[in-house]
Amino acid sequence: MVPKLTRAILISAIASSIFSCGDKKEEPKAAPPLEVQVVAAASQNVPLYSEFVGQTFGQSDVEITSRVDGWVQSMNYLEGGEVKAGQLLYTIDPLPFQNKLDQAKGGLAEAKTLLEKARADLARIEPLAAINAVSQRELVSAKAQYGAAQGRVQSAEASVRNADIELGYTRIKATISGVIGISKVRVGDYVGASRMILNTVSQINIIRARFTMAENDLFKLYRLGKQSGSGPMNREVEMILSDGSVFPQKGVINFADRQVDPTTGALTFDASFPNPDKMLRPGLYVKVRLLLEKRDSALLIPQKAIGELQGQKQVFVVGDSNKVVMKLIRTGPKFGRYTIVESGLAPGEKVVIGGTALLRNGMVVVPKLLNLSDSSALDIPEN
Repeated sequence: MVPKLTRAILISAIASSIFSCGDKKEEPKAAPPLEVQVVAAASQNVPLYSEFVGQTFGQSDVEITSRVDGWVQSMNYLEGGEVKAGQLLYTIDPLPFQNKLDQAKGGLAEAKTLLEKARADLARIEPLAAINAVSQRELVSAKAQYGAAQGRVQSAEASVRNADIELGYTRIKATISGVIGISKVRVGDYVGASRMILNTVSQINIIRARFTMAENDLFKLYRLGKQSGSGPMNREVEMILSDGSVFPQKGVINFADRQVDPTTGALTFDASFPNPDKMLRPGLYVKVRLLLEKRDSALLIPQKAIGELQGQKQVFVVGDSNKVVMKLIRTGPKFGRYTIVESGLAPGEKVVIGGTALLRNGMVVVPKLLNLSDSSALDIPEN
């Protein structure tokens, strides 16, 4: 067995060794300053564009309707194809209208026969009345019969013309040249003259876009037109398609509606765009973009630099000694991937973009200055 004195010495030595190891533990090193990318807020002249939702129409969209009742006998065109003005599109059973025309012609022939009889009677009675061989009453009656016969001839001629016109309505023709759509009726269908639309022909060499503009934007448009001296009409506009691409042909505003819609507070505008390839068709939903305002010496910063807390916009600015300071700002309209700062920031101040969730007031950072026009600066992911 180990003597008690020896055990005490061993325990004392082990304890001393443990305490001496604890005294040699190193202090943790301080973390290096965070590297952040910054841009200097810059002033420049900014054109502000606005986009408005609209719908496309053909230069002319003419509805094809029937003006008589009857059965469709033929369709004389290719659906979705080009048609020419005057081209036959539909034929409607002409037999009832041909019979009506023949009947009217018979009535005209009868009226003309009666007119000839009345003329002959008048020619016979007039010389006799001149020598008092017949009474004046017979002369007046003969003249009245002749006048009535003339009226019956005119009425019969009008009936013939009307019947001939109705017969012509059985051959429905295109009134304009353009692209025709899918027919709403087929051979054998019964159509009527009660505003039944058979098809539509559209001229699409030029496409119109109709859009609405709110009152505030309307005032901006008129003010800008007054400043530039060009007026609000004939302003150049762009069309943005549903896939986000910009239509290559630029258009102009044709006209505005007579009044602002009191239910929506918006005014309807009509713009036209050349469509040489006939790519655009009526019925598309598009966006129309046009210049509404010009800001001189507007202060710009990237949108990625702006944070929001409890409804207030804020940015982090690198100040003296590379310390971060949070500032509240008031923002204005957007300009591409930038935002106009109305107040709270001065030109030249270095604004942090990206990684703002790690920043605190008074934190020391290592700023890396980027150019405001460097698009790669706007692709920094948020931490």
